[in-house]
Amino acid sequence: MGKKKEKKVKGAEKTAAKMEKKVSKRSKREEEDLEVMIAEFQNLDAKKTQVVETTCPPPSARLSASLSAHPEKDELILFGGEFFNGKKTFLYNDLFFYNVKKNSWMKSDIPNPPPPRCAHQAVVVPQGGGQLWVFGGEFASPNGEQFYHYKDLWVLHLATHTWEIIKAPGGPPGRSGHRMVLSKKQLLVFGGFHESTRDFIYYNDVYSFSLETFSWSRLAPSGSAPLPRSACQMTSTADGMGVVIYGGYSKVRVKKDVEKGTMHTDMFLLKREGKDGQEKWSWSRLSPSGNKPTPRSGFSGAVGPGGRAVLFGGGNKSEKKKRRRGKKAAADGEGAERKGEDEEGAPQGPTEVIREIVTEDGTVMTIKEVIPGAHEEEEEEEEEEEEDEDASAPLVEPCARSSAMATVRQGKLFLYGGMFEVGDRQFTLNDFYSLDLNKMDQWEVLVEMDPKTQEWLDESESEDDEEEEEEEEEAKGAEGAEGAEGAEGAEGEKEEKEEEEEESEEEDEEGKNEHPAVQEGDLLTDYQTRTEQYWIGLARANMGAEAKDKKVAKVALAMAKVFFEDQ
Repeated sequence: MGKKKEKKVKGAEKTAAKMEKKVSKRSKREEEDLEVMIAEFQNLDAKKTQVVETTCPPPSARLSASLSAHPEKDELILFGGEFFNGKKTFLYNDLFFYNVKKNSWMKSDIPNPPPPRCAHQAVVVPQGGGQLWVFGGEFASPNGEQFYHYKDLWVLHLATHTWEIIKAPGGPPGRSGHRMVLSKKQLLVFGGFHESTRDFIYYNDVYSFSLETFSWSRLAPSGSAPLPRSACQMTSTADGMGVVIYGGYSKVRVKKDVEKGTMHTDMFLLKREGKDGQEKWSWSRLSPSGNKPTPRSGFSGAVGPGGRAVLFGGGNKSEKKKRRRGKKAAADGEGAERKGEDEEGAPQGPTEVIREIVTEDGTVMTIKEVIPGAHEEEEEEEEEEEEDEDASAPLVEPCARSSAMATVRQGKLFLYGGMFEVGDRQFTLNDFYSLDLNKMDQWEVLVEMDPKTQEWLDESESEDDEEEEEEEEEAKGAEGAEGAEGAEGAEGEKEEKEEEEEESEEEDEEGKNEHPAVQEGDLLTDYQTRTEQYWIGLARANMGAEAKDKKVAKVALAMAKVFFEDQ
């Protein structure tokens, strides 16, 4: 029996290795295209020569960022994240500090930060006056069709406010949705996924980064490991001798163009034994008592007082990539049944959506969700208003959401942003709450947001409408690399726009070139032919003199295409 099990495990490892190689090969082409875009962001950031700190409003709406508690001060640190408005995806690398006592935000522009990303992991450590370590994550093209998975490791020195990239070989391959925690003097990385346009792979490997030697090592724990997954909860044990893994999400391809998703509800302990340098790790499955959370993905986690792990939110609609790839999802039939209801004059009654969720033990759960029509929503709002008027102390709590940012400082849970879905629409939040975990009696609203104020651009809009919008944008002076402007903030705040205009004027004075504008009536091939030499020059500048001409020309075409489609 033991030999059969061992053969089965080795077979699974070989299959995973083959899939990883396949995904890496197929995604290489699209990642090369995105590397050029990422390099442009880094070139813009390289112009910053000094730290600039400004008091600011709360960060713009976002999800899948990182929120961490400063190890020494009453501060929270928010980094990165993403925003999707129905048509475009924006990725951020901005850095914010929240003063808990003053209830105020400060934006910190530090030279040479990590490029924009989401679904990364960040861990704070007390050494050196406090450090924020960031690993991995994901970058997406504005149209959400291409993805780049980072495998870089960065550290923000909180005492000096400087970013540093750590170049150490032997680390995990590029991924997002993984988990990373501090365990004694090591950073432990588990799981995550890597996806290209056609293929994907989920991981269950474990890597350790030593904060003493600044070196990576891949662990080989004994015992039965959790199935590959992303977005699980990973918490260090109180004694620092291990970590606990709970839940997560994964999918497998059962047939061509047919995928099966699984929401995991199992729990594992990864335990360390032996002295430093002679450690042995082992997996064991745990069976916790009490009422387990219902199957979900996209939940948020943090460690509270007394070594308690806190889990918040999540949802049962877990296919993030379908939300981004709106055109592909529509082609696959998603949302097709609702088309008639959205037409003018059509009755807008309640819609019942039925979904099936498969847990890791094979159990199939059927969940019915009723989406109310517009008239019903108005009635419900009126009833809620009446109830609020009658109630002396109305209940205040965050709305249901997934992919929110959570952390704990001084016994308080802080929850920022995230998103929730209604039908085929996604609303990204920037509200901010805190909860005293010692009392657990009421939420405190730190930033309130009305999701009805958020603009949603329907992907079903006609091409004529899109062209009109582009012409209006051009008439307003919205020329240039719109993707780079989007990285400065999806909200397009007035102050940021003024700064961008000033920077643009300075560049003009210095004689720097802007990207060639797309002319009315241009087809992609026309634009590429007319601006070929410009994009080749830009690609050559980014890729270096040693890059082959053929590859430079290929990347130049890709850059022109990305810019053309972005206009």
